Amino acid sequence: MNAMGKFNIGLVQMSVPDDPGASLRKAVEMVEQAAGIGANVICLPELFRTHYFCQREDPSFFDLAEPVQGPSVNALSKLTAKLGVTVIAPIFEKRAPGLYHNTAAVINPDGLAGIYRKTHIPDDPGFYEKYYFTPGDLGFAAFDTPFGRIGVLVCWDQWYPEAARLTALKGASVIFYPTAIGWHPAEKERFGDAQKEAWRTIQRGHAIANGVYVAAVNRAGFEKPEGSAGLEFWGGSFVAGPFGALMKEASAEHDAVIVAQIDPARIEETRRNWPFLRDRRTDIYGGVTEKFLDKP
Repeated sequence: MNAMGKFNIGLVQMSVPDDPGASLRKAVEMVEQAAGIGANVICLPELFRTHYFCQREDPSFFDLAEPVQGPSVNALSKLTAKLGVTVIAPIFEKRAPGLYHNTAAVINPDGLAGIYRKTHIPDDPGFYEKYYFTPGDLGFAAFDTPFGRIGVLVCWDQWYPEAARLTALKGASVIFYPTAIGWHPAEKERFGDAQKEAWRTIQRGHAIANGVYVAAVNRAGFEKPEGSAGLEFWGGSFVAGPFGALMKEASAEHDAVIVAQIDPARIEETRRNWPFLRDRRTDIYGGVTEKFLDKP
């Protein structure tokens, strides 16, 4: 466990303008706002530069992608150096012609600390991500910042306990989940409350099972690309402590910046009293690497 002291995290919940340039300017302003109220490590929502284009399959949307050392990371690197903060910037990465990832860049004040590529890629109505993104090939990671050791997973990864566990085992004190999740308009009345509560519960469960802080950073607003039914992003960005208690939560509808304190001493205390990592039976978990245990 990282032995550094307390630090503050900032969650930027934002609706995304039509124009990528305007989105970047808005993100910069909200990062500055978070830093101004004490945030040291600041996370933007998934694919913050653009509308959530995965609502339909359109090859022209590949033109939105950029290399890791592209306009988004370059602009935010200048900002982190000026403000003395770390920023988590989720981008649509163009790795090579025809090869794209849903990627989160971790940018320290002195430059790029590393990247995480989204591992679990959904393919559902309105979330046609398999058309655009190759699954990540870098594995799960934790990144050292001047403030503490952090982990990053992206959206659909948040439903998988294996991803949270392996990130925690890398030494992360907080796991960030930059996210773009919302309701299909036709489903909200019947399923909306249950869907949002499941989303909140699974991530709080990861905090409990691993004794880490969890920060879910969603976008807000309604987006309807031509030819789609649209998605209403439910906001609700939150921070949970290492035993799952909600510390801070944003509203559903509006842009918001929330700041919460990460205290490694609370992680130590929680894990001493609820020693789930100590009592793991790693000698008998081999089956977890199988798709299903139906072999003779």
